[in-house]
Amino acid sequence: MDENKVFEYTRYTQDIEAMKAAHQVLAEYAFTPSLPQKGYNNRSLHIDLGTLKFTEKKIDEAMKQTFTGGRGFGLKYLWDAIKPGTKWNDPENDIIISPGPICGITQYPGAGKSLVVTLSPITNIPIDSNVGGYFGPLLKFSGFDALEIQGKAKEDVIIVLDGVKGKVTIETAPQESLDSHIAAEQFTHQYAADEADLRNVSVVSSGAAAAHSLIGCLNFSYYDVRRKVTRLKQAGRGGIGTVFRDKKIKALVVHGPQVKGDMNHPADLGRIQRAGVKLHREMHDFDDKMCGMRKVGTTNIVGVMNSYDLLPVMNFQYGSHADAPKIDKTTWIKQFTQGIPDGCWYGCSMACAHGVDEFALRTGPYKGHKVVVDGPEYETAAGCGSNCGIFDPLWVIECNFYCDTYGIDTISFGTITGFIMECWQRGILNAERTGGLDMSWGKGESQLELMHQMARGEGFGLIAGQGVQRMKRIFADKGWGDFAFLTDIGLEGKGLEQSEYMSKESLAQQGGYYLTNKGPQHDEAWVIFMDMVNNQIPTFEDKAEALYYFPMFRTWFGLNGLCKLPWNDIEPGDNRTKNAPMDAAKVPEHVQNYVDLFSGVTGREITKEEIIKMSERVYQFQRVFDLRMGKGVRKYDQPPYRAMGPVTKEEYESRQERYDKQLKDWMNIDPSTKSTEEKIALHRKYREDRYQKLVEAVYKRRGWTADGVPTLETLKRNGIDFPEVVEVVAKHQ
Repeated sequence: MDENKVFEYTRYTQDIEAMKAAHQVLAEYAFTPSLPQKGYNNRSLHIDLGTLKFTEKKIDEAMKQTFTGGRGFGLKYLWDAIKPGTKWNDPENDIIISPGPICGITQYPGAGKSLVVTLSPITNIPIDSNVGGYFGPLLKFSGFDALEIQGKAKEDVIIVLDGVKGKVTIETAPQESLDSHIAAEQFTHQYAADEADLRNVSVVSSGAAAAHSLIGCLNFSYYDVRRKVTRLKQAGRGGIGTVFRDKKIKALVVHGPQVKGDMNHPADLGRIQRAGVKLHREMHDFDDKMCGMRKVGTTNIVGVMNSYDLLPVMNFQYGSHADAPKIDKTTWIKQFTQGIPDGCWYGCSMACAHGVDEFALRTGPYKGHKVVVDGPEYETAAGCGSNCGIFDPLWVIECNFYCDTYGIDTISFGTITGFIMECWQRGILNAERTGGLDMSWGKGESQLELMHQMARGEGFGLIAGQGVQRMKRIFADKGWGDFAFLTDIGLEGKGLEQSEYMSKESLAQQGGYYLTNKGPQHDEAWVIFMDMVNNQIPTFEDKAEALYYFPMFRTWFGLNGLCKLPWNDIEPGDNRTKNAPMDAAKVPEHVQNYVDLFSGVTGREITKEEIIKMSERVYQFQRVFDLRMGKGVRKYDQPPYRAMGPVTKEEYESRQERYDKQLKDWMNIDPSTKSTEEKIALHRKYREDRYQKLVEAVYKRRGWTADGVPTLETLKRNGIDFPEVVEVVAKHQ
């Protein structure tokens, strides 16, 4: 371990005892610690910050059968906590963290996840975010299947849950930092008994920028015993960190027992171990040949996306760029520290949680500090990099660090900054309107200053922090730009910024983004290759089937506390040869692994088909929840046109040969007789009509009306025809 590196992080933990001595305990609650039995503790903990009251809630069999855990528990608790008129910053808005029944096993990669659910400030509907780090598993091993936080504190507080002593406290912590890379160090060292105990403490925090924006994220920590620093994983989407700071929470701290391999007390540990051994062997044998997750993580696909014209470049105008190799895996393999098992939970042989060590910051309040930067992952490299015309990896790394420590979602920030830069390109913004910031393509310095302004709560950063949907209206109302054009080029749906894949040439991926419950986020369905590259789903019915199966299947990971990556970022060596293409995309052997994991943990025998049924119950419930909060119908499922086709002359002419050929092949139109503007209009009509046909096919497959409302029959089939759910749906029949 480099001595200078140790010094850089020990500077943050000086005077730890003095900091802790300055705390004032405002409320305390005693509970009996417990370990789960067959994956469940069968209780949750509710904390009201306004009244300083603690309540344990029983989780019965009906709750488990209907909602399973994780995202399901979060949505049910949020439904019960709020009303149709509740706003994100009302005291009754809930933040729920729930790990799920499989979470915490150490025998299978990617089993340390938890789900965070709240009412989103950016969309005003429920948001869920899947996150790693140790908080969820340690919460579970302290005795609770969910933590529910409601109300608002009168001043900044921390919540400390000690699963060894059986005590929860609400405390003031006036001296500790808000910024997550420091807060995680300070609170981890305060609440660990000794150095060996550091791994048993996890901190949830959000930084200074979350309080001044609507796109705040939460950082979940874990202690890296090899680097001897705390590291961070993000619950990024939808402004969860903004809700956290609005409630005046500085940090959540859990201190759990030492982790052991059987702490879930599974029904059949051997069954779990056998599934894990198979996947560990595949990781060993095939990772270097497939995705290289152990060396470069998700950045392995930057080059792939660039090759297939799917990498977002300059606010999704283009799909590739000559400078993309500067931020592809050939760069990151040199930047990431190699030879360290980089899992964010015990036993994860996928080891994709890479970091840049001893990175010397060049801007901001920590200029000159050498820090560990967690990532970047693909979404950050593409969003904060290529989508902003920035191909310097050092700027991408610095942006990644400050987004994390300030508590900002890198996906939203990248899409927001790309939108701002295109507005600059087109004269909608200028130096007078941005307060002197030059927001030209590729300006890493300006991107970072925008971030620092968010953290300081000043300047153009305050406008950027409102998100793309609100910026469109602000710019139009000020007379800076045409609202229709801004709507075309602003990549958001339901208020959530689109994640970082070009969907122009994949109709199925347009649906995969904009027919989601929470907004355009890739965790529901990533079907670009099936659709655009491999042509495996050519008909509307094929696409609708894919947009039924994959969102339902992926939902299951969030119910159970699992990472998606071990499902299909590594495959059995013969998966593609022994299965038909559509089946191969599902990776049948791995689906069977998940059957074995759930049955082995809970003792409840399920089938592959039951996985889809478990997920659909929660998925349909979330759609009704959107209805209850004023969205959830067809008009909210429409993409901006930039996600569907070329908006501008530059876009069309960058791919003129392709688009002209499509006019001939798709529409039987001779492009030589048309101007570029006429060709753009013809494409637009065709592509928008085609999308509406897809919507109809998907709604039919999901059991929804022509306006996107689940039918009463669909509710009954899924066992969620509760009176309050039926009442919401009945208003829209």
